[in-house]
Order: sequence, then C-alpha cells, then structure tokens
Amino acid sequence: MKRKVKTFDPVRNFEKNRKNSKKVSEISNGVDEELYKKVRIFDLILFSINSVIENKEKCTIERLIKECFTLFPKAFGFLQYPQWPDSRKLDRPLRALRKIKLITGDPKTSFSLTKAGRKIAEETAKNFRQRKLFK
Repeated sequence: MKRKVKTFDPVRNFEKNRKNSKKVSEISNGVDEELYKKVRIFDLILFSINSVIENKEKCTIERLIKECFTLFPKAFGFLQYPQWPDSRKLDRPLRALRKIKLITGDPKTSFSLTKAGRKIAEETAKNFRQRKLFK
C-alpha cells in the first residue's frame, strides 16, 4: 500500500491561510495574548522583522528569533518549555515569505522586508495599536 506524501507548497498555503484566517481588525477585543495568537504567523514574523529594522539593527536570524519570542512568547515558544524560544517555528515560514517575495535575505546573512512585506508589517502594527496591544 502506497502512502501519499503531502508536499508543502508555501505559496498556495500562504494564499489559503490569508483567505481563511481572521484579519487582526476582525478579531474582537480580548487579552493581548489572545489577540496575537489569532494573527497569522507570517504577519507576526513580518511585524518582528520590521520592529528590528526600525530599531536600526541588523535583522539576523538570532535577533529575529529573540524579537519574535520577546513580542509573542506563546506563538514562538516551545509547547513543553514555554520559557524557551522555538526557532523551528520560523524556519518554514521564512522560506515561504522569501519565496512569495515579502522578504529578502537568508539565515546566514540577514533579513529585510520588500515593499509588499513592509506594507503588511505596517498594517499589522496599525491593527495592534488599535487594539491596544502596544501602548
């Protein structure tokens, strides 16, 4: 009996998730943690890259892992050890974001946002401010 192996298609997966998941502005008021847990992982990563760049820092993979975990610990932490960041949660999404041209760069050097990526990051930041995630 042959098993059908599913392949990961980041472009198709991104478009599907973008259509099916709630936008930040559609999420009802609630606890900050609950707010960001419902935001797409791609948007959280783009927001984090933008945050690092706005602080005039180079967005290396190590710095990005720290930023993602600091801002969104429940989304980027290990399930069994929530006090530690899980870098595997960034691996596939970063490759997918690069493939759909929302970011440039790689883990060996650094990451930066394209115009489209920056637009999504700024949209996410605006929606977070409206929901009082960042005061």
